[in-house]
Amino acid sequence: MSIELRHLRCFLAIAEEASLTRAAARLHLTQPAVSRTLAALEQHLGARLVDRSTHHLALTAEGRAFQDRAAAALAAFDAAVDPARLRHRPLRLGHAWSAFGPYTTPLLRRWQRAHPETPLELLRVDDRTAGLARGEVDAALLRGTVDAPGLVTEELATEHRVAALPADHPLADRARLTLGELAAETVVLNTVSGTTTLALWPPDARPAGTLTVANTDDWLTAIAAGRGIGVSSASTAALHPHPGVTYRPLPDAPPLPLVLAWRDAFPHPATGELVTMAREIVREAE
Repeated sequence: MSIELRHLRCFLAIAEEASLTRAAARLHLTQPAVSRTLAALEQHLGARLVDRSTHHLALTAEGRAFQDRAAAALAAFDAAVDPARLRHRPLRLGHAWSAFGPYTTPLLRRWQRAHPETPLELLRVDDRTAGLARGEVDAALLRGTVDAPGLVTEELATEHRVAALPADHPLADRARLTLGELAAETVVLNTVSGTTTLALWPPDARPAGTLTVANTDDWLTAIAAGRGIGVSSASTAALHPHPGVTYRPLPDAPPLPLVLAWRDAFPHPATGELVTMAREIVREAE
């Protein structure tokens, strides 16, 4: 059998609504039609995508993996046939936090001068791949190790790490800190788009307490409120100042890679120019 776009749209509606009934209403179909479409897709893939055995409908592991691929494929198709974007399709550049660090403004200004016909849109998406895996952006500026299928990465630079402390914390008066000095603190971890984990510390000297948040704004708020400390890149200190947060260098923490990533399939036509320009800006600043 052949799989069509309607199969992907149906599956994504089910995944997002977590209900066959709501998915059917959203698609203006009957529930049996939605069930048949899902069954046909599962038969084609040879895998069960949705677990119907629980009280609440949930995706299987295969379903969660397929969700990103289906979303990326639909996003690429919709962008390709959008008449409004045919002539001047923007290049959507995603980031989860801190964008291109100190190179952000030079990149945006140089791109505007060199490619006025192709707007460069900088979008913040609170996601580990900044929306790239789901097709929400064409390329993304990411930090740390990127392990997602179908993505191509180019390391552009490395960034020093800093500790983020409540402004009135006893250690805030120090000129620099070590990971060991932070081990007695509760660490605020952004588990959605952040790169810091307890693995940053040696196994025998890891912080015992953690507080998890979902984005940079909540991370800053928690630290300013004295609920814990954080570790991030130097770009965070430059681009996210906060009156209640003090940043201090962490010389013994390993540097954080800054990479440009894009999808191997359906790349934006201007991706090559973006990579070249980003490299040039970093090289000129060295």
